[in-house]
Amino acid sequence: LIMKVTKYSGELVHYDEQKLINSLRKSGADQAMAETIVKEIESEMYEGISSKRIYKRAYQLLKNISNVHAARYNLRTALLGLGPAGFFFEKFIAKVMKEQGFQTKVSITLNGKCISHEIDVLLLKNDVVSMIECKFHSGQDAKSDVKVPMYILSRFNDLKDKKYDLFSAKRSISKCIIVTNNKFTTDAIQFGECSGLSMLSWDYPQKNGIKDLVDRFRVYPVTCLTTLTKAEKDQLLILDCITIKDLIQHPDYLKTIELSHNRTINVLKEANQLTN
Repeated sequence: LIMKVTKYSGELVHYDEQKLINSLRKSGADQAMAETIVKEIESEMYEGISSKRIYKRAYQLLKNISNVHAARYNLRTALLGLGPAGFFFEKFIAKVMKEQGFQTKVSITLNGKCISHEIDVLLLKNDVVSMIECKFHSGQDAKSDVKVPMYILSRFNDLKDKKYDLFSAKRSISKCIIVTNNKFTTDAIQFGECSGLSMLSWDYPQKNGIKDLVDRFRVYPVTCLTTLTKAEKDQLLILDCITIKDLIQHPDYLKTIELSHNRTINVLKEANQLTN
């Protein structure tokens, strides 16, 4: 099908059928299911259709077949649901790191050489302390540009030469990681890597971005559940139930937000399928 699609940024690009099939396959749909959904979408397409509209339709069609596939497909939007302030995104990133064997602390204020800094997440592993600075965007097309690593590098430089009481010992911070739920510009990555900063975004580093880590460690945010309303997801976040694993470990959260018995069964079924 030869057609132009309008991206989130407003840019017109050629429609790529294979890209759509791949994203559906990644969510867990088999080849036949993916092709059926693509055929259905293509029959409704028109010149200049927005990629957002295609995505929404694919999500609806997936949801009709499988909540779990739809939840996985919805991951990027689910990360936006951890906003608008980004505080829940910081907690979520701490959980992703914990799955990889790090000890974590969230929202710590430390006095640097010149000024005090609030650090989003601190990590400890193999006696190395790293600081994470999160850059949360509530729009899907916003990118973190070169000013972000420049600014964070100066903060890291103000902190790294001092020793602090961290994780029950005197330690210095020797590594800095910048994390965004969206993407970095090429300049941002180039400057960050050249300056010795680690960068983590939706799709960077290749095969090791947030989307890959979430799938690998099955550490999905509660915001990707298709069996809950937005208001219910927000209530869970406020209760500090950030990931689906948190929910499975503490199913009483669903009682706290006054979910009916039947809906509780459905939500926990979807949660367990996602983590298995």
